[in-house]
This record gives sequence, structure tokens and C-alpha cells, in this order.
Amino acid sequence: LRKGLSTPEIISAKLPSIISSLSFPKSMRWAEGSFRFSRPIKSLLCLFNGQVVPVSFEGRQSGNQTHGHFIHSPVPLEVNNFTEYEKKLKENFVLIDPQERKQSILNQFKEKLADLNAQVYPDEGLLERLLWNVEHPLVIRGSFPEKFLKLPIEVLSTAMREGQQLFSVVKGKKQLPYFLGIADAPGDPKNFIASGNERVLKARLEDARFFWENDLKVSLSERVNGLNQVIFQEKLGTYLDKAQRMQKLVAYLADRLEITSQKKELVEAARLSKADLLTEMVREFPELQGKMGGLYAREQALSEIISRAIYEHYLPQSLEDPVPDSLGGAVLSLADKMDTVVGVLGVGYTITGSSDPFALRRNALAICKIILEKKLPISLDRVIKKTFSLFEGKISVPEEELFKTAREFFEGRIRYIFEKQGYRYDLINAALAPGFEFLVQTEARLKALNELKQSKNFEPFILMAKRVKNILKETPRTKVNSALFKEKEEKELYSALQIVKKNVEDMLGKGDYLGAQKIIFRLQIPLNTFFEKVMVMTEDKKLRNNRLALLTMVQDLVQQLADYSQVVVEGNR
Repeated sequence: LRKGLSTPEIISAKLPSIISSLSFPKSMRWAEGSFRFSRPIKSLLCLFNGQVVPVSFEGRQSGNQTHGHFIHSPVPLEVNNFTEYEKKLKENFVLIDPQERKQSILNQFKEKLADLNAQVYPDEGLLERLLWNVEHPLVIRGSFPEKFLKLPIEVLSTAMREGQQLFSVVKGKKQLPYFLGIADAPGDPKNFIASGNERVLKARLEDARFFWENDLKVSLSERVNGLNQVIFQEKLGTYLDKAQRMQKLVAYLADRLEITSQKKELVEAARLSKADLLTEMVREFPELQGKMGGLYAREQALSEIISRAIYEHYLPQSLEDPVPDSLGGAVLSLADKMDTVVGVLGVGYTITGSSDPFALRRNALAICKIILEKKLPISLDRVIKKTFSLFEGKISVPEEELFKTAREFFEGRIRYIFEKQGYRYDLINAALAPGFEFLVQTEARLKALNELKQSKNFEPFILMAKRVKNILKETPRTKVNSALFKEKEEKELYSALQIVKKNVEDMLGKGDYLGAQKIIFRLQIPLNTFFEKVMVMTEDKKLRNNRLALLTMVQDLVQQLADYSQVVVEGNR
């Protein structure tokens, strides 16, 4: 046995390698060595029980000093413990707790807008980004000329956010001629920060107004043919090709969903959906594609169905994003994203690690999310095959191979969604086993399993299902001959199975998967009795095969709902 090292000795030995192991999306070098970090390391503060732990790293020696705000209080500060460290930094304009910084920002938002009875236009992403860019947040308020209120709120908020990281101010759904910004300073007594932002913002809004007015001089319909000059993907053609495929897929989806009254308008929405890529506004603010198309469609007096579908068809862009509110927007979004996923996979594109330039993962997630949240009764398999048929020779991967690849890809995304919702992996496996062609049904099976897992009947039935599956391994399928039943227990199981089967099918017809699974549990008693009293693997081949056929009937019925053998019971976890 050796004497162990003290904590300071371990810290002293390990800290340099820990610092070296940290990585950042962007890093820099600042000295003669090759070490890279997010910012130059100017000092090392390392204490344990009030004593400096000696550490040497990249020419810096550890000590007991830190510094306040790099502009407003760059003085050295001696500290002896964490409480002192936090207190002294706060006194010198540095809030080290991100939650404290966030709460400070939110409180200042309320104070700055109290007289207007207004709110900040929601932008959690911008708030999160700025939260990590400041040490001492100061919220400033500025204004802009009211003439710019003629611009859509989407344009105003984007111009503020992208150019200067400012927040729009709204009252209900109405834009007000004000903005809020976040500076890294203890104060702005002479209003220099706010007035500087006002000057820059005015120029940006002048540009945005010019783009808006200029874009409206050319209709979306007049722009469509220009999409023939914009490449979607080298092997899949232009955005004009994509829009034409989307029209056909939208028509197919409208028929499947029985919304033929909207079909003509949704096909027109698909034709116009990518026209805004040729507008000056979208060239300046690419994140507004889709939204601008919808806004321009409305200004050009196109129908609400058309304009809304175009506006919403890029949604959702993440799991946190809402799905399109309108059914038309959902249909157009599905067509757009399915065209991308099937097309790009169809030219042999492979996703590796973080490389996904066509955002196939995001698009597939969005497709699943839309189908699930809008409760769309459509076949994922048929939509994949229909999409494949629209590429007319552009796809190099054989249809069967592509179909298999696409299904596996979607299965991964479906699993991801369910895992994010907190479902157990084994329940997901069980619910997916009967198939996931109709996602709404798959989700219903999973929800029912999840609800029943606490039932006293759940685990015994799982064990019984596992037993049935194990007995039937590699058993050839044969039909049951009720005339061969010798024991009353096999007759009783067969009779119970007929009743349960009818009741389960009635429940499934209503979409009641919870009720169907509860009914399935009624097989528990006759199955138990059957196994106790009947020798399944009897030497009489006819009887044996007939009893195996009876168990196959049980398994076939059960597996319409889930593969219960996939569920992990308590003792096996």
C-alpha cells in the first residue's frame, strides 16, 4: 500500500491536462506555443481551503487574485474562498451566476416597458446568446421612427436581432416603435449606448423598407421561372424542379387526407413556395424564407390558405418549434421536407457524425413531429414511395434499397422523439415492433404501454408473452384445428381467444389502444391454466402442432398491439 496524494497535490498534477482537454467551436493561439483556447488565459486562480494550489500552465502561475469587469473595474482582487470570490466580483460588476444574469435581464425588461404596458417579442435564442456575452447586463431602451411600423413585425424583429442583437417591443400582437438592447456595463447615464443603436437601426430599417417595397413590384408568380437558375442539389436539379415535385406530392397528400376542397390552392402554394428565395429581403435575411413568401402572398391578395401555407411551410425547424398551425401549412411542410429527405438519400448521400448539410435529421424529425402533433392518418411508407416516384430517373439508389434506408432513418428519428418525451427504451422497442407505418397508431400503442406499466397485471402478462415467444421460436405456421382439442383447457383458451380477438378489434377500430391492451390482459388466466394443465410439446405430432398453432394465434393477436417480449421486467433490468 502507498500513501495517497493530498487533494492539492492531485489538483496541481491534473489541472493542466484538464484545461488542455477543453475544446471550443472557435479557438485561438496567443503565444509562441501551439495551445489553443477560446480566449487568452491571463491568470489562474486556484485555491483549496484558503490556500493557493501551485499550478503552472502556459507560462502562467496560479495565485489568489482575480479581476473585476475588464472595462469598468479591471483592478486585481484578492480572494480566499468561493463566497468571497462571488461577492467581490459582484461588487466589481461581474455576475458569475448565469441564472442571476438572466433574472436581472428579465427584471430590467419589465422595468423598461412598465410605462408602455408592453412586452418583448419572444426570442429565447437571442436572450440565451446574450446571456453568455455579458458579465454585467444593462438593458437599454431606444426608439425608431413610426414610419417603419408599416413593415411586418417579422421584418422589424429580424432586422433588429440580426444586425444589432436587439429585441422588438410589442403590445399584444402590435409592434411598437421601440427596442430593447443588452449592454455589458453598469450604466449608461448619458444615453450614449441607446442613441448609438438608434442611429444604426434607422439605417438598417431604411434598407429593409426598400427591400419590402421593391420586392412587392414583382409578384411571386412572376418570380417562379427564375427558380430554374437556383440549384437545390446538383443531381436533383433546381428549386423549380423541387417546387414542381412538391405540387404533385401536395396533391397526393390532399387526396389521402380528404381535403380536396383545399387541393387546388395548396398545389398553387407549392408552386409559389420557393419564389421568395429570389427576393431582396430573403437575400438579406435568409432566415425569413417562407415567412416572406407568405407575407408577400398576402400583400398580393392571394387566398389565406395559400399565404398561410407558404408562411408556415418551413416549420418546425427543431423539436422545440411549433408545427404549422394550419393543415395546409402542415401538408406543404411535409411535401417540402419529404422531397429533401428522400431525394438526398436517393442520390447516395450519407450522413456522418455532425456533417448534415441538407439537415436530413432535422427534416425527418419535423416530418414525424407534424404527423404526430397534427394526428395525420397517413402512411409513412406510401408517402416515401410516392416521393421516390416523382424524381423521374434523378435518383441513383434502387427503390427497394432506398425504401429500406429511408425507413431505418425515420425509425431513428421516431425513437429520438419518444426518448426525448421520456419513454423507456424497452417500451419504445415494444411499441415499434408491430411497425411504424402509421405514426399516430404507434404513439397510441406506446402511450397505452406506458400507462399500463404500473398495473398489477402488466408484469405477469409480459412474462407470459415472453414464454409464448420462446416456445414458438422457429415454429412453422399451421392452422388451428379445433377438432383436435383433447383437453378442456385448450378449448377454453381457444374460446377466450375468439372473444378477446373480437373485442380487441372493436377497440382498435375506435383507436382505443389502452382499452385494447386491457382486454388482451384477459388472456392471462386461460393462458396460465393452459400451461399448467396442457403438455404443449407432446410426442403426438398432430396435437403438438395444433397446440403450437393455438399459441401462434395468441401471439399474432398480442403483437398487433406490441411485442411484449421486448419489455424489460423488474428482475431483468
